[in-house]
Amino acid sequence: MGNRILELEEFLKGLGASKTGFSNVGDILPEDKKSLKSAITVMVRLSDHIVDEITSEPTHTYFHHYRSVNFLIDQITLRCMLLLQEWGYRAFAVPASQTVKTREDAYTAIFQHKTAATRAGLGWIGKSGLLVTPEYGPRIRMGTVLTDMELPYGQPVTEGMCGSCRLCVKSCPAGALHGAGWVAGMPREELVDAHACSVFMHDNFRHIGRGSVCGVCMRVCPFGTKKKGS
Repeated sequence: MGNRILELEEFLKGLGASKTGFSNVGDILPEDKKSLKSAITVMVRLSDHIVDEITSEPTHTYFHHYRSVNFLIDQITLRCMLLLQEWGYRAFAVPASQTVKTREDAYTAIFQHKTAATRAGLGWIGKSGLLVTPEYGPRIRMGTVLTDMELPYGQPVTEGMCGSCRLCVKSCPAGALHGAGWVAGMPREELVDAHACSVFMHDNFRHIGRGSVCGVCMRVCPFGTKKKGS
């Protein structure tokens, strides 16, 4: 099994993944996916140069970069799923960026990539509502593959490490961030007003592109601006 894990990690890295992690998410899956208890998180680092160009609104370059990275992640998770099937396992690739309107929440996803990532020990949820990693801050995009393959799960992160920092809260042009510190299991609504964020982007950034995301909170995060070795 050890060789298979190493092969899988090298395979994902060769496809463009910056980092990967494994977690057990069986307790939060719907009944039709309970058997796929292992989550493989695929993380791709965003371009620092492109992110640093964001000011009070997203740039056209960032809009294109965001969508291009999502497409790359979908290709990586698709190929990961196909590889696992070749090995005899069942697998399901969760889209990198897809929302599904439900009666309770119009801004929810099929599966929360951030939950799998925190359970894999890859980072924590910042006051921005974004996953924050020690290496790249929140300057990443993620995808997830669910599988019945037994994997070496990481040590879950269960609370935020933002301390007293409120840069993202102060910088949010939509005023959508509440400034709460994250702990595992807390409702998203205590961190972010997703509706306010979505409405502000729709009303102000349609000239950038349909479905554009702001990126301001990501740009200002100190964990993302730290240089390697500092």
